[in-house]
Amino acid sequence: MKIQLIAVGTKMPKWVETGFTEYQRRFPKDMPLELIEISAGKRGKNADIKRILQQEGEKTLAAIPKGNRIVTLEVTGKPWDTHQLASNMEKWQLDGRDVSLLIGGPEGLAPECITAAEQKWSLSNLTLPHPLVRIVVAESLYRGWSLNNNHPYHRE
Repeated sequence: MKIQLIAVGTKMPKWVETGFTEYQRRFPKDMPLELIEISAGKRGKNADIKRILQQEGEKTLAAIPKGNRIVTLEVTGKPWDTHQLASNMEKWQLDGRDVSLLIGGPEGLAPECITAAEQKWSLSNLTLPHPLVRIVVAESLYRGWSLNNNHPYHRE
């Protein structure tokens, strides 16, 4: 199973790239974690945010291979602890499809992305900066993998 992290935003600060890559490289070959960046619309004083969100949503949905399970990351999603995430990851593997996790930009995800989701995951009730979410998701997924595979990274 391949896991795709599809995130709005490019040209992240070095600390984001370093943090994400640190966890990405730890994934086994049979469960690679791939990052696909979607360019964010230009936001200015008179930006049409609704149109920008729609365009970001279209690009995001176009990046998802046909048949993938879609999981959105959003404040209104369901909070999962590490064991629940690990359980979801096992179910995803048994399902036999690849997984696309969607992270929105500053205003979140387009409504079309939310509608397409099979699952909605909330990392926190806090609104987190979308660059930081990349690192938290990568670490959480790696921890879930390590729990499922009795790897020493996760300790109770």
